[in-house]
Amino acid sequence: MAAPTKVKFAVIGAGLIGPRHARAVAKSDDAQLVAVVDVTSTGQRLADELGAAYYKSVAEMLQSSDKPDAAIICTPNNTHVPVAKELSSAGVHVLVEKPFSTDIPSGKELVEHLARSGVKALVGHHRRFNPYMVAVKDIVSSGSLGDIIAINGMWTTYKPLDYFDPPAEWRRGGTGGVILINMVHEVDLLHHLFGPITRVHAEKTISRRGFEAEEGAALTIRFQSGVVGTFLVSDNVPSAHNFESGTGENPLIPRAGQDFYRIFGTEASLSVPDMTKMSYPGVPTQKSWHSELIQQRILVSDGIPFELQLAHFVKVIRGEESSKCTPREGLAALVVCQAIKDALNGNRTVDIEVVDSYC
Repeated sequence: MAAPTKVKFAVIGAGLIGPRHARAVAKSDDAQLVAVVDVTSTGQRLADELGAAYYKSVAEMLQSSDKPDAAIICTPNNTHVPVAKELSSAGVHVLVEKPFSTDIPSGKELVEHLARSGVKALVGHHRRFNPYMVAVKDIVSSGSLGDIIAINGMWTTYKPLDYFDPPAEWRRGGTGGVILINMVHEVDLLHHLFGPITRVHAEKTISRRGFEAEEGAALTIRFQSGVVGTFLVSDNVPSAHNFESGTGENPLIPRAGQDFYRIFGTEASLSVPDMTKMSYPGVPTQKSWHSELIQQRILVSDGIPFELQLAHFVKVIRGEESSKCTPREGLAALVVCQAIKDALNGNRTVDIEVVDSYC
């Protein structure tokens, strides 16, 4: 039997995350990078490096002989919706980097547009494919922790000032803060692990840079299931308690192995990413703080999340799998992030309506 034809991809945007996606496509046995679209010379250099065509606009690419089957959208946050609509209207399948949109009305409009267009769509919450999170999901779903009671999480690091310099000065504004850029990943993982979030309380951290973009927050969270949690997020403190440093996922960020999640159940607790499960010996009725806890290390498989996400998207396009992060799920994460931003305005509590048909 002949091998399936490679799915032709374009990468839209060659900034911080676009090159990682482009190299994953170029490395794939099932995908082919045919084009890079970017308004800057960075896009030209990336296209030349990977042997792809270069275009300065999506419209120019769509009118060319390099029109792709699918595209990965890595443009600034506020352009995700119009770019996704332009591509999907032309019949191009889309992987939309997070955040799915920068406001709820345009996010809802994009969900409806994608449904009408008939293209396959995936939201780029690639951490769902990280082997550590695959293992955590399996552990939580297995019931070996018992009923989940609470989650404690951290995403804390230091972004240098040049992170906010042109051409990325948009990161200084209201759509470029730590909530929409970083906390949106955490919200999606929390949804993935524990179900919908229905309430948040937020206390804003002190601003040191003086930008419009928020720098951090201390959060308390309630889930529809009754699980509660706390979360500290900041991009302006020297710390290795974050997903990237903990898992080593991003080659540009040194791996430190510090924990960033602690999950507490009725039968055991789990620390991530050291993957230490702690429980009392004997039968459940004999649990006691007087007993020494047994520690068990959980093994985690290998794998690069961007490559695993791409392989999944190819299967979605071919009709072999259903999307593991749908537009509605991308919108659900945005709804919570908007609630967090609203809560930061006055350090208050905000109730959240669960997005219809959340999966």
